[in-house]
Amino acid sequence: MVYVTRKTHFSASHRLYNPTFSDEKNEAIFDKCNNPNGHGHNYILEVTVRGIPDPHTGYVLDLKLLRDILENEIIEKVDHKHLNYDVDFLSGIIPTAENLAIVFWGIIERNLPAGELHSVKLFESDANFVEYFGEPVSIPRYTLKIKNKEIPV
Repeated sequence: MVYVTRKTHFSASHRLYNPTFSDEKNEAIFDKCNNPNGHGHNYILEVTVRGIPDPHTGYVLDLKLLRDILENEIIEKVDHKHLNYDVDFLSGIIPTAENLAIVFWGIIERNLPAGELHSVKLFESDANFVEYFGEPVSIPRYTLKIKNKEIPV
């Protein structure tokens, strides 16, 4: 088995907030990340695919294809965006690094032409990162009801 990894980056802002919690509980749990105006990160995304190299090309996966998937399906949609408000596929999801990695996995896996997705690693800072290996995980989606209209949070 051979593992190949593509690394990319994006900048985005977000607010960690659960609408079912009180303001006090949100502040206690999410601290600075609960700033009502949001805050930003310079994320680094590493995606690893594994497989047996094709005997005709020597590739597990042409990394240009993985680059294009990441760029077109994720980076273009999240770079310099507010993750809570500007990204449809994150609508209603608390945009923690953990949840981002899980959502990104689904997007990449659906578009992957060859190889098997092994891991999605997302760095939020030099010191903090998450790594997801595709185990089934359910992510709740939250909405606020304002004037009888549901608004994703």
